[in-house]
Formats: sequence, structure tokens, C-alpha cells
Amino acid sequence: MALFLKPVFHEKIWGGTKLKSLGYDIPSDKTGEAWGISAHPNGNCEILNGPYKGQTLDQLWNNHRELFGDFPSKDFPLMTKIVDATESLSVHVHPDDAYAFEKEAGQYGKSECWYIISAEEDAEIIYGLKVEQKSEAVEALDDAAYESTFNKVKVKPGEFYFIPAGTVHSIGAGILVYETMQSSDVTYRIYDYDRTENDSKRPLDHKKAKDVIEISTENINISTDTEIIENHRRTQLVSNDFFTMVKWEISGTLNYMKPREFVLVSVIDGDGQVIVDGEVYNLTKGQNFILTSDDLDTIFEGDFELIISYL
Repeated sequence: MALFLKPVFHEKIWGGTKLKSLGYDIPSDKTGEAWGISAHPNGNCEILNGPYKGQTLDQLWNNHRELFGDFPSKDFPLMTKIVDATESLSVHVHPDDAYAFEKEAGQYGKSECWYIISAEEDAEIIYGLKVEQKSEAVEALDDAAYESTFNKVKVKPGEFYFIPAGTVHSIGAGILVYETMQSSDVTYRIYDYDRTENDSKRPLDHKKAKDVIEISTENINISTDTEIIENHRRTQLVSNDFFTMVKWEISGTLNYMKPREFVLVSVIDGDGQVIVDGEVYNLTKGQNFILTSDDLDTIFEGDFELIISYL
């Protein structure tokens, strides 16, 4: 049985209304995030169907770990969300697991992966810094030399980016992003364009940011691995110790075999059906679900695009 989840919405100072394009009934015109699959305390998704209807994902993780292959982790390890950056997000950085565990009460660190759903012309992200040594990054923060230090990259729909923990980053205005990430909500804000909230500037956290910043030597232009399977296009962005993220472009019928005990699935465009052990579920844009260890026979039928993530 596929587990469909109810998204949790978060209003943000930089949010907007583009999440409506995914079929969501958003709470306001400042809705910045839809957490599609999450068991995090700050956004714990509710199960919408089947015998577990009404329970939250963390309840299933704690009480029915067999649905997830008895995976040996205290917390559900992954999260997916869609971000509407109508205005630019703050420039920020996330810690790795070791730092978060020590400084943030045992939480996960946060590496994440972005798929650009839509982007206005000349829209850009911030990815990394224009320095070669960490000491230069620390000096730039001390001097508030923000704009001259951030590395800006113009983006287009359909592009992928992997943002490892420690990488300074931000989503710029006019971009709609699908994210797969570690299940973490730990963020250290570096710069926020002097925006105010409740008559005060939003706080920065340079001390912890300086601790965790890493100067990446990786090429941000990730080369994706695309193959044709049963006349469908499968594109793998990244596979590492934290997660694998794959985009499927399906037209017709795909007999799908799960690569792990459980996988996270989001419909980012189109519609169709998924047939799980003979049970038929209609799929439309914006839906999120989990195929569990109990799901042995899965068939996708229709014309749609999926993002599938797993450990």
C-alpha cells in the first residue's frame, strides 16, 4: 500500500503563491514552503489513506519500522519540500551531522539537492563563495563583505544542484525548487538583505556559520546520468551517503522495481496512476507518497514527471 501524505505549509517573509501551480490550497500569499514528505517535529506530515490514516509519519516510523525495512535510525532520515522563492531567501549555511549532533541537541546535519521546477529569466542562486581559504570567508563575514563574496549562478528550469553541508547558498527571487534533503531544520543565517520582522532585523548567526563553512572545490555543474528504460527517461542527479535523487519522465507504462526498502515519490508534473500490488491510486501534480517495504509490485501508468528519492 502506498502511503500518501498531507503537505505541511510554512509561511515565509520571502514566500508567494506559486505553490498553487502544484495544486496546493496554500494558507496565504506568503507561503514559502510545502513540506511534502517529512517526519520532522517542525513539519510532521499526516497519512491520508489506508489503515494508518490520520497518523503522522513519525508515528509510523516509531511504531511500524517494518514498513521501512527496519532501518536502524532514531529519526526518519529524509525530507522533501517545494520552495517558492518569490523574493530571495537569506544567504545561509547548514552544519554536517557531527556538528549538529553536538551543538543542536542530536539533530541531523543538512546536505540537500535541488531540482529547478521553474525560474524567471536571469534568476540566480548563490552557491559557495569567491574565496579559496576558510580564513578568507571568516574575514569576509567579519567585514560584512557580502555581495562581493557570494558566488552567483544563473539557473534554468530542469537543472539540478547538490548542496553539501557547509556550502553557503541561497535560492534567488523568481525560482520554484524541489528539494530532497536530510531531515533537518538547522540553518545558520549569514545575510538577509537587512529585512525586518516584528520591527527588528532578522537575526544572523555568524558564530556558528563560521564554524561550519566549507570552501567547496566541487564543480557545481553536475553532470547527470540519463538512461532510457522501457521507453521512459530516468535521470539520476546524485547518489551519496545521504540520499539518491532520480527524475523519471514517464509516458505510458513503467514496471517499477524499488531500489531500496522504501522510496519517496513526488509528482512534479502531469497525471496518471500508480498500481501497487493490484491497488490503483490516481496521481496528480503535487502529490507525495512513500512506497514501503510491503509494496512488492509497482506499475506507473500515464504521462507525468516524478522525483524519487531514497537512501
